[in-house]
Amino acid sequence: MRILIISDIHASLTALEAVLARAGDVDGIWCLGDLVGYGPDPNECISRLHDRNNFSCIMGNHDAAAMELIDTQSFNLEARRAIEITQHTLSDASRAYLSSLPEKLTFGQVTLSHGSPRHPVWEYLLDAHTALINFDYFKTDFCFVGHTHLPVQYSLYDGWDTVKLSVPRPEQVISLGPRAILNPGSVGQPRDRDPRASYAIFDPEMNTWTNHRVVYDISSVQERMETLGMPARHIQRLAAGW
Repeated sequence: MRILIISDIHASLTALEAVLARAGDVDGIWCLGDLVGYGPDPNECISRLHDRNNFSCIMGNHDAAAMELIDTQSFNLEARRAIEITQHTLSDASRAYLSSLPEKLTFGQVTLSHGSPRHPVWEYLLDAHTALINFDYFKTDFCFVGHTHLPVQYSLYDGWDTVKLSVPRPEQVISLGPRAILNPGSVGQPRDRDPRASYAIFDPEMNTWTNHRVVYDISSVQERMETLGMPARHIQRLAAGW
């Protein structure tokens, strides 16, 4: 069984299409939030995914901000500008879909959360200590998160009081043991100095996780962002993955 795990698409249809093509036939697609924000194609990305029978998605902070469900003053100036452009770009159908997204989902032994199980929309999991605290906030074997744009695995060891942080190599098949928090990285705006779109394949029968990277046409996305008037920093960072 193959489940495509994606996160932080950030309105990049070009990156999304590259991931879908490389992933091939899958039994399900689980998106960990931030369908929109930063990128030029929010309506197209939503339309591409939400009608699929095997697609499930949760709300990210940019999705929430686009719907004015959280205060945009908590974002930096450039991010607020991107949110404003996204708000003016969204169709009524896209707004309705984003408004319907839950903050958390559970499938079998997996919890889905954008930021963290403790604070689903906003909290960043960037270190082992914060991850350790968050293991108390989900009861399943695994929790899949996004938000940081960094592919990473946090595994609970040694009598359930020690967390090991590891960065999976692309194409490395990882056998998962309970319990673990995993991040597939970002489809549309990677920030680990690798500009290729990042995603993962999860096999719930074998309990394996494989991170993948795929090249996409970054310049075409940058051109559309520039046309919309997106902040220059957000445009430039795509080429270097920072």
